[in-house]
Amino acid sequence: MNGDIELTPEQRDQLLDRVAAEVVRRRLEAPAILFLELHRPLAFLSSQALIVFAPLLGAFFTPERIHQLAGLLQERENLDRLIERIEERAAAREQPPAAQGSSDA
Repeated sequence: MNGDIELTPEQRDQLLDRVAAEVVRRRLEAPAILFLELHRPLAFLSSQALIVFAPLLGAFFTPERIHQLAGLLQERENLDRLIERIEERAAAREQPPAAQGSSDA
């Protein structure tokens, strides 16, 4: 395991979509965005902590998933992308079904 975990743009987008969907499904948009904004300076440190604690987290997550999340947290831009996806999904959920298809914005 090296410190640089590379994710392809497709892997990154898929992981961001999965996390955003789960946050919105649980209706935790506001706490999640607040948490992400407050901990932005610690994102890289968090990615390294995931690697260090991978053996303990292995009881809950697959090693591949741990490394994907660590790779995601290595770049601060990914936090911005995640926040945007959460906001987009939350806004889409709040729109009436008829308005979702006819949005000109």
